[in-house]
Amino acid sequence: MSTGPTWADDAELEIAGQLVELVARLAGAGAQAEVTVSRTELALTRFANSAIHQNVAGSAVDVRLRVHVAGRTAAGGGNAVLADGLRALVERVLAAARFTPPDPAWSGLTPPVSVPASTDWDPATAYAGPDERAHLVRAFVDAAGGLTTAGYCRTAYRAAAFANSAGHTARSRAAEAAMDGIARVGGADGTARHWVDRLADLDGTALGRRAAAKARAAADPVELTPGRYPVVLEPAAVADLLENLSWYGFNGKRYAERQSFAAPGVAQFDRAVTLVDDPLAASGLPFDLEGTPTRALTLVDAGTTNAVTHDRRSAAAAGTASTGHAGPDSSTFGPIPRNLRLATAGTAGTASTVGTAGTAEGDLAGAIADPDTAALVSRMRRGLLVSDYWYTRVLDPLSLVITGLTRNGLWLVEDGRVVRAVQDLRFTESYPRALAPGAVLEVGRRAQRLPDRTPGVWSETPSLRLASWNFTGGASG
Repeated sequence: MSTGPTWADDAELEIAGQLVELVARLAGAGAQAEVTVSRTELALTRFANSAIHQNVAGSAVDVRLRVHVAGRTAAGGGNAVLADGLRALVERVLAAARFTPPDPAWSGLTPPVSVPASTDWDPATAYAGPDERAHLVRAFVDAAGGLTTAGYCRTAYRAAAFANSAGHTARSRAAEAAMDGIARVGGADGTARHWVDRLADLDGTALGRRAAAKARAAADPVELTPGRYPVVLEPAAVADLLENLSWYGFNGKRYAERQSFAAPGVAQFDRAVTLVDDPLAASGLPFDLEGTPTRALTLVDAGTTNAVTHDRRSAAAAGTASTGHAGPDSSTFGPIPRNLRLATAGTAGTASTVGTAGTAEGDLAGAIADPDTAALVSRMRRGLLVSDYWYTRVLDPLSLVITGLTRNGLWLVEDGRVVRAVQDLRFTESYPRALAPGAVLEVGRRAQRLPDRTPGVWSETPSLRLASWNFTGGASG
């Protein structure tokens, strides 16, 4: 076990308070300042060719300061936390404020407000060492049964504190773990990934077994004529839908600029779709970069678009309140949901463990990763089972038409059974149209929580059975 986080529990809050006081001393009592100090301890064990090739661990401190002085706003950041470094940051930001244009849209500081308590975090995960991650990697490799494997296992600890000159303060801590790996045979890849609050809940054996089964089932794929096909999308493919919907649709800045498809109050999606951004459902922080408390926000309620996300600035422009989604890029790209949960058809809160199942004979049985997906496949007369999408790019932001590729396994389904692997295809599809009223035939009963590349970002989704998906050509086209 590693030594883990070594700072005092209140170090981030102390630094944030020092910066607020320093702004007041240098710029006068009329200056407004807000500070977020965050620290991330990230440890990563990477493996390739079925062997660990890298263990890395790092501790990063991020100090973000924003000031509003004489009607002008400026922001800056750094990682220096000693007195000289903090003073230099304040002086840089104040100097920048003197040369920026007036900011009539300044929305003011978050007033003192109650912030939810942090979710329970697991010290054993925060302090995990390379030997514990290596144990999971070994389990993954062994379970792949001789197939070539690659991937990573990571643990992360995050601590953050906020303070502003209005007297509002907040602090929080969180830990998480994730594993993402592939198995390969004959040029075919199978993948498995999982995100958890506790490292002890990761099952390397189950993940390795799943990846290997899918790789074997994906071998010797055949060409298939492009066209519209009914599909069953596994959770990883659904996660790509959610990510693009959040970035380009439920983004309050883009909505205010009329660059979003979102129309609150309109039934834009099938009634089976309920989508919630819920940072407190797992190891999320209970406040955003402006100190606004975070909460569960229902973006789509039984098919009806219910809300978009806001920071203080976009909320003021829309005549509403911040939803607690201020982030590093919210002033430029916009406030984005980062912890999306697609409601299942079963009991709420049923995020699944990782297992394997199948409905076909031989190696093709491994194409279907879990009983929940198997049930959806069994009710599809003819269509495609999609493991994952990648390299997705927006063609039309307003209608959210996206092009991308399948990967890590694509299979033809006939009469509820997987009959053959298919070569990867390119698609061009409007994501809102694919989930429109009548387009969602079935939602799985159990969800899987999947990691993003960034600690603290995840999605939780079941498999989906959709009426139609537009495949436009081969992967090289």
